[in-house]
Amino acid sequence: MEDLLTFSLTVFTSFFAITNPISNMTIFLSLTDGASKKVKKDINKRATIVAFIIVALFVLLGKFIFELFHITIPAFKIFGGILVFLIGFDLLQSKKSSVKHLKTVDVDENIAISPLAIPIIAGPGTIVTAMNSVADASYMQIGLVIFIFGLMCLLTYITFRASDFIVKVLGNNVISVIGKIMGLIIGIIGTGMIIEGIKISFNLS
Repeated sequence: MEDLLTFSLTVFTSFFAITNPISNMTIFLSLTDGASKKVKKDINKRATIVAFIIVALFVLLGKFIFELFHITIPAFKIFGGILVFLIGFDLLQSKKSSVKHLKTVDVDENIAISPLAIPIIAGPGTIVTAMNSVADASYMQIGLVIFIFGLMCLLTYITFRASDFIVKVLGNNVISVIGKIMGLIIGIIGTGMIIEGIKISFNLS
């Protein structure tokens, strides 16, 4: 039971740092600028649902994908760690991650699918984190990963829904600081994944 609790907390922290609802909220606001409350609500709802479905599919099919393409767990952990580290490094330098770079998008409900669902909420970093969590997991742990990401999607939905109010209360400077803290956490998580992959490769304890 204690192992499951530790596992759940680790997965939640990883997802929270990667999806970063507060930081992504500013992107949501910029993409939906000028849209009515109803349109914003519809885009928000569709984006979070689609993101959940995408990540859940990767979690459920993760082991099959590993076997199909002969992907080893150490290789995945090392490459995934590098990718996650780079996302965190970009955030620390106040840059938009290269895997989340956006161009001007018209206010259109299609933005719920892209770029909001992919790659903002369910980006490469999120998918890598999800698949890394279930690379050698039990069915109970796989279920927990899906549940926890569902919780993150709910938190993202609530954050996007209250985005105008949150920005007004916190201000852009506070949001920027939160983004940097998340970047640091993401970088540490990525480094941990790399170290774990190397340990498994060389059978280090």
